[in-house]
Amino acid sequence: MKLPWKNDTLRALLVNLALPVIITVLLAIIFFYIYLPSTTKHGETVVVPDLMGKSVAEVTEEAARHGLRFEVSDSAYQEDTPPFVVLTQVPRAGARVKEGRLIYITLNQSQAPTVPVPEIVERSLINAEAVLKSNQLKRGVIYFEASPFRDLVIEIRHRGQKIVPGTRLPKGSVIDLVVGDGRGPADFVVGNLIGDSFTRAKLKLLNWNLHLGEVLIAEGIDTTGMEVFVYKQLPLPGDSVRVGDPIDLWIGPKDYEEPIGEAVENDDGL
Repeated sequence: MKLPWKNDTLRALLVNLALPVIITVLLAIIFFYIYLPSTTKHGETVVVPDLMGKSVAEVTEEAARHGLRFEVSDSAYQEDTPPFVVLTQVPRAGARVKEGRLIYITLNQSQAPTVPVPEIVERSLINAEAVLKSNQLKRGVIYFEASPFRDLVIEIRHRGQKIVPGTRLPKGSVIDLVVGDGRGPADFVVGNLIGDSFTRAKLKLLNWNLHLGEVLIAEGIDTTGMEVFVYKQLPLPGDSVRVGDPIDLWIGPKDYEEPIGEAVENDDGL
């Protein structure tokens, strides 16, 4: 015979156990599917407007009108674009984002950043043009001067004034070049190669229309795997030479100085 009070106790126990679970589930449903979506505006999006080319004032107005925020994340420079207008934006125009999303923009600078004028004197015209372009500078007018070295850069100018390599100019500046016309006198004064790396010295000889003559290595010096430099040349700097003449070079480690005794002996033997 079953006792009725035992059934009532079991039923009450099950109810007491199930009630907290049911309440917890109901609260979770209310929180995640009713309260949270209403506070975060879940599923509500806005279309990002096109901010490209707009001023900061226009961007502020557009962002407010669409319920968005913006932040200037970077700046760049475009020569043909007004200053302080938007060059790029993230997210892009047309993207759907939540209201209040932060839009990152890049503004155009008011002034071009400066770059140093590269070393292009005593280089060929073709090489000089390539180097200027790679440094975001423009080649302007080419002036020819009498010289036995055709298309060799003799001088660089900016706005009619002679400038030296290393001078800082705004990006996009125009550099005029003075180059040789190849019709100058056959005799000319050879330049200085002493202190130049062997690689640079050979490039200079090529630009001067001179040939590399004998190459002599400093006595007792192992130059294997070492960058070598010119410590002596013949003909000497300032000597008169002709187009196509050979130039002998003495090479050794950087800042190497020829022993005095050896120099005297070599000079006597010439």
